[in-house]
Amino acid sequence: MKIITVSREFGSGGRELGKRLADELQFDYYDKEIITTIAQKQGLKESYVERTLDSRTWQSVPLTFRRSIFNTSSLQSTQTNLLLEQKRVIESIAKTGKDCVIVGRNADVILQAKQPFNLFVCADMESKIRRCMERASSEEHLSRKELELNIRRIDKNRAAAREILTNSKWGSACGYHLTINTTGWNIKDLTPAVADFVTRWFGHAML
Repeated sequence: MKIITVSREFGSGGRELGKRLADELQFDYYDKEIITTIAQKQGLKESYVERTLDSRTWQSVPLTFRRSIFNTSSLQSTQTNLLLEQKRVIESIAKTGKDCVIVGRNADVILQAKQPFNLFVCADMESKIRRCMERASSEEHLSRKELELNIRRIDKNRAAAREILTNSKWGSACGYHLTINTTGWNIKDLTPAVADFVTRWFGHAML
């Protein structure tokens, strides 16, 4: 099977690129579906699951998947269960044996033994702010300054979570097979080139 993982800066278009890649390559696609599955299995609301997993309240605890998560007595049981469930859900996706694209959730590290193609998507701040403004709902009324602060906060949380959970650096070039800067690009136009690179990579990796 072929697995593509997509790590991304908030507002960079990584989610859109992941979905378009999945469509282009005819792979299964997993993003919010992971949260939905966790919520169903735990009998919780999706919004609560996502908020808890992305919260920094557990991030002060030294914790990695390589060292048993059960050794962390100071974590609240709900948060611990959700982290474990997330890991199980991602592993169960790989067990289906179907080619897929997985966005976020440190899937590249969790599924390292499956030798996935790991993609990191970034963009300059102006592009990220513009993308967020274009995709904001009618109920959202954040200023440019507030959007920038939100982007920086989310990316900082993602970096902290990755370092604690995986003992690796988020966004570090050596951790990914390809880094894409979407600044100035239409994601739709960019997708075929990325898909071609990914296809060639898998062809080379399987020789």
